[in-house]
Amino acid sequence: MSQKKSFFCMNTLKQFDAFAKPLEEVQIKTVWGGIVSLVCFLTIVFLMVSNLVEYLDNTPTEELFVDTSRNKKLQINFDIIVPKISCDFLVLDAVDNSGETHLQVDHNIYKRRLNLEGQPISDPEKSDDVGSKKTLNPTSMLKSNETDNANNTAELCGSCYGAESLTIPCCNTCDDVKRAYKMKNWDFHPYSIEQCKNQSSQNEMYDKAFKEGCQLYGTLLVNRVSGSFHIAPGMSFSFNHMHVHDVHPFSSSSFNTTHIIRHLSFGQKLESITSHGGNPLDSTESIAEEGK
Repeated sequence: MSQKKSFFCMNTLKQFDAFAKPLEEVQIKTVWGGIVSLVCFLTIVFLMVSNLVEYLDNTPTEELFVDTSRNKKLQINFDIIVPKISCDFLVLDAVDNSGETHLQVDHNIYKRRLNLEGQPISDPEKSDDVGSKKTLNPTSMLKSNETDNANNTAELCGSCYGAESLTIPCCNTCDDVKRAYKMKNWDFHPYSIEQCKNQSSQNEMYDKAFKEGCQLYGTLLVNRVSGSFHIAPGMSFSFNHMHVHDVHPFSSSSFNTTHIIRHLSFGQKLESITSHGGNPLDSTESIAEEGK
């Protein structure tokens, strides 16, 4: 009885077969039929393998959208080498469009001294001059000068070499002369200033300005506002809402700003981008035509 039921079920299923095979007596196998079958089989295998590879691949895709979040920081990752300027003369600043320096900048930036061949000559040191506000304010200069004079027991009044003013009547230190010259917008040459001749450490810094290179690397967290960050020689400060760099006693053309961008990216680092060729500016070199 059970065999009859199974036979009945098999016959019922056969009624739904839309691809009934002909009898072997009427089948004709040809060469072209074999070629077509082989091509179809290989095509099916190729499509299956390619779709599987595409599914397993983690190639990054680009997507542009409007960021509606607030009070978030933008992380900047960089590793830059300046082979012809010493670390003492290089500063990194984050500036907005109005020229004001960004304050309260979280950073983890290090400087490493290099010789002219690009080899390290010291251990990396963390840079502490990022995000500090440096302004040229006559009132603060006067207070600083009064404090220096109060601490000067000898009560001497050094010469400012023609740059004396009501704000700075005396110049007892090299910094006093420098501030007085800056108030007059004069060029400052410390080698000819008597107050600066005793500052051997400063003179040593000037001597090695072009005898060493510098590597700057790390991360920088800035506010998500329109602005920029830059690495430039000389002390930076704000004057009348303008961001400027003081490169004295040298001129701007004296500095060879050739640099190598080993890495530059924004946001969290992604290993998948590194494995697919890296960021656009990675391993790029810019050679300055002027300078030493």
